[in-house]
Amino acid sequence: MLQTVLSERFSRLTDDQLDDRIRAAREALGRRLVILGHHYQRDEVIKFADVRGDSFKLAQWAASRKDAEYIVFCGVHFMAESADVLSADYQKVVLPDMSAGCSMADMAGLDQVEACWEDLKRLTSGKITPVTYMNSAASIKAFCGRHGGAVCTSSNASVVMGWALERADKILFLPDQHLGRNTGYRLGLGLDEMPVWDPYEELGGNAVDVLRNSRVILWKGHCSVHQRFLPQHVQQVRSRYPDIRVISHPECRFEVTQLSDEVGSTEHIIKCISESPAGTNWAVGTEIHLVNRLKNENPDRFIIPLDDCGCLCSTMFRIDPQHLLWSLESLLEGRVPNQITVPPDIAANARIALNRMLEISN
Repeated sequence: MLQTVLSERFSRLTDDQLDDRIRAAREALGRRLVILGHHYQRDEVIKFADVRGDSFKLAQWAASRKDAEYIVFCGVHFMAESADVLSADYQKVVLPDMSAGCSMADMAGLDQVEACWEDLKRLTSGKITPVTYMNSAASIKAFCGRHGGAVCTSSNASVVMGWALERADKILFLPDQHLGRNTGYRLGLGLDEMPVWDPYEELGGNAVDVLRNSRVILWKGHCSVHQRFLPQHVQQVRSRYPDIRVISHPECRFEVTQLSDEVGSTEHIIKCISESPAGTNWAVGTEIHLVNRLKNENPDRFIIPLDDCGCLCSTMFRIDPQHLLWSLESLLEGRVPNQITVPPDIAANARIALNRMLEISN
């Protein structure tokens, strides 16, 4: 489905006009509407969110709002899919701009994953358990559900991977190689036990013996934001600010996380900085909108991005006030724009993988 081109009646509005009309539409829709804002969302949009958080937290929260008929997800496509999987049939999930995708999620296509799975089953012995990061398409979550695997978040990746390693000889970890590698290393695995599978190479670009001796097979995927952080960025901020603490997201490269003082999920980063003593200095390796928000909300701490060029989630940035207003006013007019729907069979298997994650984590 292609994104509708907005008319000039939206693009020509001033910031104040946009804000006024968004507030009016929200008020008119009342309890029938919830607006979800991901942590990486721009401030002009997230200020209208009923709740902000990471993708799974938002999807869970929306599903619990039983009086909400419309769930407007100011995030990216895979997040809206998860909200549809977890919400009730009568709840309709809207993505304000259909071009708001996720390059990481797009790096693992179902046909590629199925081909990899068949190769691994043919060439290796023992049980393989697939684990997919939340940042993946519903079809990949469903694949894991069908094959006895689970979903994980950056917060519970260690718990889920530990569960899988206890029950299987190998893990196929999708789609973020960096989260998989950082987590596996923390669990005591060597880098040589975690080869990367390139879906565009025969046997993923690996020798058969390498695959047979592996414990975790990492899909060749990454976050375009977090992969931009480099070891030299850590070295530069430390030379400029000797007493600074570096905190990075586990989607960052292994070399960056190894040089960091703290590594953790978005929620961990927020908690760690917000609860740190006044006067603490931080260099943060994650998306720039969150870094700037942390800086504004913690004026008694020195907070800078790890890379001073700033790392922007360009697809998330496509959700703007104009598209949010268009979505809300369309709902008021009786039309549901950009509805995200996951086919029932895919949703059922994805729900199995998500519920398995919850069982493991609780």
